[in-house]
Amino acid sequence: MLQKILFPALLLLLYQCTSAQKKSLDYYMQEALSNSPLLKDYQNQVAINGIDSERIRATYLPQVTGNSYNSYAPVIKGYGYDNAITNGANVSALVGVNKTLVGQKNLQSQFETLRLASEGVKNTARISEQDLKRTVAGQYITTYGDLQQLNFNRDIYQQLAKEDTVLKRLTEKNVYRQTDYLTFLVTLQQQELSVKQQSIQLQNDFATLNYLSGITDTTVTELEEPGITLPQLPGAEQSIFFHQYTLDSLKLRNDRSVLDFSYKPKVNVFADAGYNSSLADLPYRNFGTSFGFSLTVPIYDGHQRKMQYRKLDISERTRQNYRDFFAKQYNQQVAQLVQQLRGTQELIDQIKKQIRYSEGLIQVNTKLLITGDVRIADMVIAINNYLTAKNLLTQNNISRLQIINQINYWNR
Repeated sequence: MLQKILFPALLLLLYQCTSAQKKSLDYYMQEALSNSPLLKDYQNQVAINGIDSERIRATYLPQVTGNSYNSYAPVIKGYGYDNAITNGANVSALVGVNKTLVGQKNLQSQFETLRLASEGVKNTARISEQDLKRTVAGQYITTYGDLQQLNFNRDIYQQLAKEDTVLKRLTEKNVYRQTDYLTFLVTLQQQELSVKQQSIQLQNDFATLNYLSGITDTTVTELEEPGITLPQLPGAEQSIFFHQYTLDSLKLRNDRSVLDFSYKPKVNVFADAGYNSSLADLPYRNFGTSFGFSLTVPIYDGHQRKMQYRKLDISERTRQNYRDFFAKQYNQQVAQLVQQLRGTQELIDQIKKQIRYSEGLIQVNTKLLITGDVRIADMVIAINNYLTAKNLLTQNNISRLQIINQINYWNR
């Protein structure tokens, strides 16, 4: 008797906890995106590439250095370094300026390398974001299904508890046999166990949802309907997954330009000014300057340039193979998911028809139950059929949302 009093109270408490505050799928997605260290890592990689771009520009600015070299080589009693080599002493303090002359196109090709690297990181970040959204949405849908199932099982239990009161009274009046009442009581107890089991499942899946979203919380709250829609899918060529192959093509083309520039002549100009003296003759006059340039012209390297071209050609063929294979997989995957969605929706429509029949049968049996004109066994069968159909409907509704979530994964 105490258990029958406490269990509805426990259900009411759970309902109040879950109804205290509603949270949406968008809330969990935003939390997951803002808490993800991987996405922050990608942002930092883009920032580092921006710094490297600034460093390239700074490298080709005039480089100014200060150098000082001071030495003294004494000759004692005729012993010491050859003075013709050492000059006896050497004192220098120079400021040097060095600049490598580079063409604008060469510079732009180096910037393009970093830009494409950043674009690749951004695209990878977008794909990771899609992965995270799909994972969080999938878990949200699962948890929402648990909550719907719990609410339904709880409502059925409360309804059966009311019927139990009526049946118990009718059994005491010998309208129904004791064995018939026990048959119904077993069904009531099974439903009670279903509610408890579903409650545990909800708590576990809710904890997983918080874990995936980076949320430290053990509270079970009411969830809004996922509200996932199925917009028009882009073609394979417009998806972020295909965009990586476009970036790879641009990267290979730019690598060819960088290779060409590496074989062009290089000119470097330099100058210095300061004090440089051996202190041998009029050292106070040894202030001066010097300047010049150097030229490097590639002549022969064993045809390494052609070898590099061949490597780039092989890489391009590899890229095309992956691109073509992805396009086929993309179309096949989307077509398969759309087919599954269509079949699931047809099944849902059939289940809804069965539920309407089951509800009508239960309503009739409930009325006849009061007058004792229906067997309890028939009532139990009708209830079990209704429970099976409703559970099947919930499962397929969740499956439908999961399929849409899978399709939307490709929808960017």
